[in-house]
Amino acid sequence: MTSLKGKTALVTGGRTGIGFGIATALVERGAKVVITARSEDKLRAAAAELGEDRVLAVAGDTADPEHQRTAVAAAVDHFGSLDLLVNNVGGAVRSGRRLVETDVTAYRSTIELNLVSALTWVQAAWRGWLGEHGGAVVNISSIGSKLAVPDGSAYGTAKAALNHFTRQLAVELAPAVRVNGVASGTVLTDFTRANIEGREDKVTGSIPLKRLGAPADVGAAVAFLLSNEASWITGHTLVVDGGRLLHSR
Repeated sequence: MTSLKGKTALVTGGRTGIGFGIATALVERGAKVVITARSEDKLRAAAAELGEDRVLAVAGDTADPEHQRTAVAAAVDHFGSLDLLVNNVGGAVRSGRRLVETDVTAYRSTIELNLVSALTWVQAAWRGWLGEHGGAVVNISSIGSKLAVPDGSAYGTAKAALNHFTRQLAVELAPAVRVNGVASGTVLTDFTRANIEGREDKVTGSIPLKRLGAPADVGAAVAFLLSNEASWITGHTLVVDGGRLLHSR
């Protein structure tokens, strides 16, 4: 198993789903981890499940610069460093099926959530530790960045921009900081379960590996990209989708 012993990571949106899967993978590989989310009580419960000796919960609004600075400072103060950043928070505000019908306010909110908050988190981590000491960043994208689907225009556009953001940062922050991404396919979480239940056969029918993803699948990929085993990889967005993008349908 890839070792992250001696490293401190910050995972945004680490309370549940893919974020919790990422945090779990990092802890299993020896890292100390700061997780963030809005709900303080639920976040603390997640930290307790992961192991409070290795995990610190810092609650707040992911887009709030003050919260970002506080979380970065807490990592450094509590664990002594902030070597690794995972921009996991994302999602979509429903904005209409077609671009010509899109609610611009909702569209803008989706861009802010998926792209702009990733930028401000990187800025906070750079100023708080990475700029002086180096490290690695992984941005969580989606195969939606590579597909044009109904009602997915804002989310897909935001994630496509995040992929280029990853490439741009990789050039700008090299050689001290490596920056990569993971484009996830359909992962079964509490958030996605309502849209998948009763449609499992249809969803998996277009996945060559014939199963939905699990948070651990994404977590393992993130852990690898953050580790020294990926020390000559930067600017790359790794697709983790069971082969879904190999199908045109």
